[in-house]
This record gives sequence, C-alpha cells and structure tokens, in this order.
Amino acid sequence: MAAAQGRLSDGAGGMDDARGTEEEARHKGSHDGTGGTGGSTVPPAFTAAVEALRAARLRPQIEVEATRAPQRLAPHAYALEAAVVDGDEDLADGRLVLLHDPAGHDAWQGTFRLVTLVRAELEPEMAADPLLPDVCWSWLTGALQARGLTYGEPSGTVTRASSHYFGGLSARPSASQIEIRASWTPREGLGGVPDTAAHLASWCDLLAQVAGLPPAAPGDASVVTLPQRRGPQSR
Repeated sequence: MAAAQGRLSDGAGGMDDARGTEEEARHKGSHDGTGGTGGSTVPPAFTAAVEALRAARLRPQIEVEATRAPQRLAPHAYALEAAVVDGDEDLADGRLVLLHDPAGHDAWQGTFRLVTLVRAELEPEMAADPLLPDVCWSWLTGALQARGLTYGEPSGTVTRASSHYFGGLSARPSASQIEIRASWTPREGLGGVPDTAAHLASWCDLLAQVAGLPPAAPGDASVVTLPQRRGPQSR
C-alpha cells in the first residue's frame, strides 16, 4: 500500500498546508499507534470509537490497515491508511487519524477530531480546471452529508501540483496530483462516542471519488480486517 506521506497538524483546528510542519504539541507523551498514549488509561469512549473503526464495512476496492498514529496532537490517537487498488496500481491513497482529548479542545468544539490526508494523480484536463479545488472540497463535505453525518468546525486545504521532467528524466510524461488535507469534529452520540464507522465509510467514499471509481452498488462491501501491508505499488 502506498501510504500517504506528510505531517499532520490539528493544533488550530485544521491541517497544515503541504509545506507546513507539525505545530507545537499541546499534549506531551508517546503514542503507541494502537489507541492511546503510553502509560495512560485509555477512555472507554475512545476504545469504543476505535473498535467501531476496526469493524467498519467498506467496499472491497479499498484496502485499509492500521498505522502508527502521529504524536503530540492529542492524548489519544489512532490512525488508518488506505489505498484504492486496481490490479497492481494504487489509484488514490490517504490517511485518517482519530484524535481524542477527554478534557475537550476549544478549537475542536468537542472531544474528538478526525484529521485526513487524501491524494491522487489527475488527468491533465482535470488538473487544468480552475474550479478543481472547490469541487474536491465539495466531495469531502458531500461524502459526509450523503451519509447523514453531523459534524462541526470543518477546516482544510486543497492543493494541486504539477511535475515536469527534464534531462535524464525527460522521457517521463508530466504528472499532476491533487491533495486534500482536512479535519472536522464528529458529533458525539450515546456515551460521548461518535459514529466513527460511518465517518470512515464517508472518507472511503471520498477516496473512491478522487480515484475515479463509480458509486458503490448496494451490498458492494466487505469487512475490513486490517490486512497485512502490501508491497510498494506502481503509481
């Protein structure tokens, strides 16, 4: 699986731009990448939210696996990475991080926060569309709304980049890429636990749309079992 790279930051309620660095930590501690901060008690609400992510049902073209969570963003964090796979090619990839601060966070307006990075390569015609950033942002908000999810404090950036090759690399065709960095606060339900499974499904809908897949047919899903890491994929 081609993991989405880049540093995540949610210290001010949103994401860094592509050149940014992780903001100074509000919370100190070493995250174990599987649900909390080493040496602290994991809150039941966070445990329930993580278990819902692990049990979510998603379309089979999307491979999902747990990965090490970023440090210093919150007392408790859990991270997933995913790729939209077609044969041996990754059409899009991304990372979704669940953050939890039991004491609440002023910028989040809640105790949970979802932070994401999604990226995909584009056809030249699409990359040249001046409305592309607005369209990509609407894909994110539309994916959440399509599943009836309530959320607050959305924040993010949409970045497109083009690469042109010269000299010894001149045989390579030019390439364009879109990158969506965003964060939002999921509404907390019974017991203070957000519907993280539904938020994960909506995030995968975004991944599929960025990758150019058609909408999933009814029943086109499989249980996410967090499979073993795939080898490097061509892009």
